[in-house]
Amino acid sequence: MIVLVVNCGSSSLKYQLLNMDDESVIAKGICERIGIEGSFIKHTTEGKDAVKAEGDIANHKVAFEKMIAMLTEGKTACITSVDEIKAVGHRVVHAGEKFSSSVVITDEVIKALEACIDLAPLHNPANLVGINACKELMPKVPMVAVFDTAFHQTIDKSVYMYAIPQEYYKKYGIRKYGFHGTSHKYVSERAAVMLGKPLEDTKVIVCHLGNGASVCAVKGGKSVETSMGFTPLPGLIMGTRSGDIDPAIIPFLMEKEGLSGKEVDGILNKKSGVLALSEMSSDFREIEDGVVAGDPVSRFTMDAFQHRLVSYIGAYAAVMNGVDAIAFAGGLGENNAIMREEVANMLTWLGVEIDVEKNKCRGVERDLSTSNAKVKMLLVPTNEELMIARDSVQLLNK
Repeated sequence: MIVLVVNCGSSSLKYQLLNMDDESVIAKGICERIGIEGSFIKHTTEGKDAVKAEGDIANHKVAFEKMIAMLTEGKTACITSVDEIKAVGHRVVHAGEKFSSSVVITDEVIKALEACIDLAPLHNPANLVGINACKELMPKVPMVAVFDTAFHQTIDKSVYMYAIPQEYYKKYGIRKYGFHGTSHKYVSERAAVMLGKPLEDTKVIVCHLGNGASVCAVKGGKSVETSMGFTPLPGLIMGTRSGDIDPAIIPFLMEKEGLSGKEVDGILNKKSGVLALSEMSSDFREIEDGVVAGDPVSRFTMDAFQHRLVSYIGAYAAVMNGVDAIAFAGGLGENNAIMREEVANMLTWLGVEIDVEKNKCRGVERDLSTSNAKVKMLLVPTNEELMIARDSVQLLNK
């Protein structure tokens, strides 16, 4: 079965075409700057060189048309027509409490996602635009929605409720939801395989680390705690997001700086995190380069990030009353060997012991631990597209 996986952002469209008979990637690409000057599509058909085509991409429907052309026409063609695509899996950020697992998209599901727009105003509208564009251009192909929040619906009420007046939960759905669920699910399942244990017998702390970053405690294959909350803002220090702060800072800044709530929200989401601490970049790669070069500001920024990360790992080990493995994923987790080694050295009390030579790698699935380690440190490159495709196939085969 050939499955197309789609991830729509406000000005982007990422896609991947997979042959689910052997779970191989047929082609992948991205449309960038949709509706903005300087639009382009970058496409790679497996076994061929990448192709980049610049040109106006006015909206997501045009982006889908260009994607379909790349898949079916000229030198980049890998299928003869869209009729070969048997399912489209859409990444959708927020399902609120409406869905605890992936679903086949119907008109009722679309209405439910529209009702969740207030919970994810930056993401759900873009996801819906992608769904509607796909529905118009590929009307006969069944579609599946796979939610970032669904994996965390197993978290207990005592964990997901905030200690604020309950009327706000009842009126607005204010509670912890958690994000990066597709990645946490994939990585925790791969970790169980690497440990050689049944998934239901494992305790894994997944660290999805990138420009957006979150930690998840996965016990028996189920999410029991995670660092992101009502929104993707809390938890770890991220590229431009503050992570955890004293909530009283918000009204303080509003009063002292004459800012609106929306303006403070913009500061915390787009002007904070690593960008604010380093005062130079939100890119962890530049921070890593600075650490290697001996730059004190880069060193301080990395220390701050790692302190918050280790604090969460320690807390989640306590929540699960032990841990079998700590798994690193995401752009930073998969590629920054310095960070992994330093974090491991801060967790020796837990039984973590990293093999320095094994750790000299980027983006490969590997057990990084010594033979004496009581708690394994694993590198597990995430594969959200494959997880979405698997869910799509499973649903449509029922």
